[in-house]
Amino acid sequence: MAVFPVFVKTESKLNYMTLNEAIREDLLEIKELDAAGAVPELVVTNNADIAVLILDGEELVGAKQNRVVNTSILLKENSKTIIPVSCVEQGRWSYNSDKFLDSDRIASYNIRNIKSASVKKSVERSGSFKSDQGAVWDEVHKLQDNMNVHSPTSAMSDVYDAKVDDLEKYIEAFEYVEGQNGLLILVNRKIIGFDVVSSSSAYKNIHKKLIKSYAIDSMIQNQETTSKASIRPEYAEAFISNILGSNETKNRSVGYGFDYRFATDSYIGSSLVYQDEVIHSSFFKSLEFNDEDIGNMARYRTRANMRQ
Repeated sequence: MAVFPVFVKTESKLNYMTLNEAIREDLLEIKELDAAGAVPELVVTNNADIAVLILDGEELVGAKQNRVVNTSILLKENSKTIIPVSCVEQGRWSYNSDKFLDSDRIASYNIRNIKSASVKKSVERSGSFKSDQGAVWDEVHKLQDNMNVHSPTSAMSDVYDAKVDDLEKYIEAFEYVEGQNGLLILVNRKIIGFDVVSSSSAYKNIHKKLIKSYAIDSMIQNQETTSKASIRPEYAEAFISNILGSNETKNRSVGYGFDYRFATDSYIGSSLVYQDEVIHSSFFKSLEFNDEDIGNMARYRTRANMRQ
């Protein structure tokens, strides 16, 4: 696994908190929709006087079963919002707490990838951010099988807990760089994912989560094959060039701003945009992409800058 730190030229003009900050300061309350609960939805009360960013794939633990968020959401200040989620704990449907806590995890790369693909179809078809729940469960089961981890409730979290020492080594190897806004990940010389957040201080709070998200699947792929070939910056430039040519669709977000969905022959992606600022953008490899076909290079610029 290799990591390119990503930086943006202009720091965010918006003031917002991250999920872990808001929960730590007891400003965010996340609960089941009602006493009976509903797998694909949760209700979030933001008691902060500023917006709160919940990142696509962040895991919420507790209540009737653990969930991951289906899309990045910038929650409005002093608001109550119903958010779309997917279950990552198939074997439990009973309360173990009244409200959810931040798990300090983001779903694995493969789970985020599969979920993002199905959410894209749902948004474009009906405007709703629903996932293919069966496909998400299948990926959780594959993760458990590949990592040889047994979970009594088929919980994604049990895999992370079992591999905590290994994941810590990845965190130590890929430390946060001051001013960093995101990362681009390669595994065995192949670009597999990209995440960037508008605020460097916000990104700093989620850096370790993102490293673990990609690392957990990197462990699996490294068991299969390992390439020692050199990694060149041109790979990253080719990737940026590729995604800048994406087809896009636009839908109103659950919170502030608009949710954009992108697709190329090789990648799928999404961006949360508010006040012409890309709050969070992520892209995942969807088809085979020839990293050595560099093609035309492009300097990094946000989708918001492209539209201006």
